[in-house]
Amino acid sequence: MAQWTILVLSLYGVLHGQEIQLPTIQKCCQDGMTRAQNGQVCTILPLISSSHICMIAQEQCCAAAVRDRLCDNGMEMAKGQGACERPFFEGDPWETNISKMCCDCCMLGLMMASEGLSCERQGLLLGRWCAYPAKTCCGKNTTEETEPSTTVTEKLEAGVTVTHMPPEGLDPCRDSKCSQLCVGDGLCACLGGYQLQNDGVTCEDVNECLNGGHNCVLGQVCINTEGSFRCQRESSCGTGYELRDDNNCQDINECTLGTHNCGAEFVCTNTEGSFRCHPKERCSGGFLQDAVGSCIDINECVAHTSPCLPGQTCINTVGSYNCHRNIVTCGRGYHLTEDGTRCEDVDECRTGNVCVDHGCVNLVGFYRCECRTGFIFNIITKLCDDINECRHYPGRLCTHKCENTEGSYKCSCTLGFKLSQDGRNCEDVDECEANPCSQECSNVYGSYQCYCRRGYQLSDNDGITCEDIDECALPTGGNVCSYRCSNAPGSFYCTCPPTGYTLAHNGRTCLDIDECAAGRHTCSVSESCFNVQGGFRCLSFSCPPNFRVAAQGSKQDASVNLRCSKACQAYDINCSRDTSHLITYTSISLPTFRDFSKPEEIIFLQTVTADNPAPLPGATSIFFDILAADEQFSFDVEKRSHKGMIMGVVRQVKPITGPRDFELKVAMNYVKSGVITHSNAVNIHVFISEFWF
Repeated sequence: MAQWTILVLSLYGVLHGQEIQLPTIQKCCQDGMTRAQNGQVCTILPLISSSHICMIAQEQCCAAAVRDRLCDNGMEMAKGQGACERPFFEGDPWETNISKMCCDCCMLGLMMASEGLSCERQGLLLGRWCAYPAKTCCGKNTTEETEPSTTVTEKLEAGVTVTHMPPEGLDPCRDSKCSQLCVGDGLCACLGGYQLQNDGVTCEDVNECLNGGHNCVLGQVCINTEGSFRCQRESSCGTGYELRDDNNCQDINECTLGTHNCGAEFVCTNTEGSFRCHPKERCSGGFLQDAVGSCIDINECVAHTSPCLPGQTCINTVGSYNCHRNIVTCGRGYHLTEDGTRCEDVDECRTGNVCVDHGCVNLVGFYRCECRTGFIFNIITKLCDDINECRHYPGRLCTHKCENTEGSYKCSCTLGFKLSQDGRNCEDVDECEANPCSQECSNVYGSYQCYCRRGYQLSDNDGITCEDIDECALPTGGNVCSYRCSNAPGSFYCTCPPTGYTLAHNGRTCLDIDECAAGRHTCSVSESCFNVQGGFRCLSFSCPPNFRVAAQGSKQDASVNLRCSKACQAYDINCSRDTSHLITYTSISLPTFRDFSKPEEIIFLQTVTADNPAPLPGATSIFFDILAADEQFSFDVEKRSHKGMIMGVVRQVKPITGPRDFELKVAMNYVKSGVITHSNAVNIHVFISEFWF
């Protein structure tokens, strides 16, 4: 079949470019075709040449012959049986696919011929594998003229088949979406080595290696290819061997095949897996043949047995030698015998000037020192050189430091370690045993760490001395004690002002002494004792004219209040017109606020008047006002709502540094329809301490 010869012609072009003679390739191709006819497997053919191109020619020509035979069988079945269905195709899947494809394509050709269609119908692109059997079966059943066979072959080699289509509407494959072949009533088919997918259009490669459709034998690996497969030997025969029919390797005779590289002056001798080149020329006496076949002169004078008599000097010549009697001169390591005819070895070891402190072994014309451990013999200087063990075995002799010595070495340790008894390893030194620290010592691997007790810190100068920490001088020292901080070795202590305070149990906080409660005040019976920060005050409260005492606390109570209510005499019009109804006296003790960042609330004035955000016309309102104060603008009154009632909050809005005593008067004015109906006054005695606590 013409289409399968394309590969051979292509290979010929490649080999011709490589200057390989055509008869050799034809022989390789013919061998492959012959083995195909004998039913051998094309992928494991025995090689008749070591040439890679010859191997390709064998395999491809074998495969082409097999495909020709299988395709012919398929076409014969189509023409003889008129069908391409099982059980007509059984056996190897690859062979079945080829025969089935050629049978189907031949059926197409027979159908075209039976319907009177042209075998050269344009537009029926079957591909080169299907076009040949289709055109062959069509051409043998029609009288329509076709192009010469040479023209048809050229088109098939190009992979294109041109045919004439039937009239429009008669060709069911005209608008087919088949990926490979369209047969019958517009049905899709696939080439050999492919199978039709569920969509009825797409063809997918069949993996013969997975479905068992290959014929590879033991020792071969199946490799899937597009539309087919190939068998590959698992292990290569190696250079100098080729694969036989029984899948075994046999030696290649390079000498017979002419693949050796022996020169013209050599004879090729085959060996197992290789070959040897032996020179053709034989050298005459006095000469020796070298590796390239040249004859070189033999220096007889350096032979094991001298050709000259004792007392003679041998002089080499080309192809021979001459003996000359002369005065014998001995080389180094030899001295002349007493008869002056020959040189004999000098025993250097007896002189005592060599191998000092080492053993000596005399040799013919030489000597060798048997060096002690730690030394090595230097053949150039003929001395025993010291071995630098530290350089030859880095990190293997000593765990820390290695120092070379004459004939040996010694190990040493870094700071914080000591050498162990084996002389190689290092042990940690417990430096704390020597008490290097002024207080506490903690041993660590290779070093130590000093620690200080509470109230001390490690010196930055030596790292071992503990220095007292002045807690009072620390950035937070101002918060250590309420009043005054005094440093002590390893600690500190707090003190309070000399009067009015006592130190708390925590040793830091100063607590005010309530002289009024303790009975340590000096107030008279008519006075009330009021405790303040750091002391006390003796206060005397009395109601002004037209007022009487409404409520009065205990004199010993620090929070005592005196409340005076209005009590006018009969017919006292001025008293009745006075809007003041109630005067309250109270006292408060405040510290000197250290961090005054916002107003401090000091007095809360609670009323019984409901707070109405939207008062009705004629309802009573309350307004608070500061009437008198010793510190201008240091206080204000803020009106608030507390549990639904109106409340006034007296606030300190500016910092005041004590000690200071002053009286603050606050008015509570009840206003109705813009007129003050009555007012209450609160007289607050404010005592500010000089301390913040």
